[in-house]
Amino acid sequence: MVGAKTVWGYIQSRDQRVMRRMNSWKAPRWIRFWMLTATRMGDGWLWYGLGAILLALGGSRAYVTVGAAGCAAILCIFVFKALKSLSHRPRPCQFQPHCWATILPPDQFSFPSGHTMTAFSIALVVSYFYPALEWPLYFLALSIAVSRVVLGMHFLSDVLAGAVLGSALGIASIVTVASYGLV
Repeated sequence: MVGAKTVWGYIQSRDQRVMRRMNSWKAPRWIRFWMLTATRMGDGWLWYGLGAILLALGGSRAYVTVGAAGCAAILCIFVFKALKSLSHRPRPCQFQPHCWATILPPDQFSFPSGHTMTAFSIALVVSYFYPALEWPLYFLALSIAVSRVVLGMHFLSDVLAGAVLGSALGIASIVTVASYGLV
């Protein structure tokens, strides 16, 4: 138990250090725009739009892809809400105000990043079925993840955990679809 507390203490000290740097960084205007846009894309409209485009233009794999990505996203919502209610980890913006970002957090707790979980689960599922979209989707997922740290909404460990959990749920969705012979 002492080892776990030591590891958690190390993670928290690194998270605090990154938070202080991000909160005091006067980012160039183009980075501010990019981060604010990325975090808004992670609110969901990007994924709804992607689903609509795939259904309209994606061919025979579109329904399976959108269904698997939708299932992964719904699982992400249940998992991150449960983990947030268990962890009760305060957000970075509750410790120290951000120097230029004034967006409000979607909920009270920080761990894990729901935006990041959803982004990575959908990116993984859709890129599995449409490999040509892999780089743009992972660029978007990574942009969303980085924006959550830069804007003071999450600690770095929240985002890293979100990426791992989202990827795991994306894989679980693909495996489930494959077990029904739909791949």
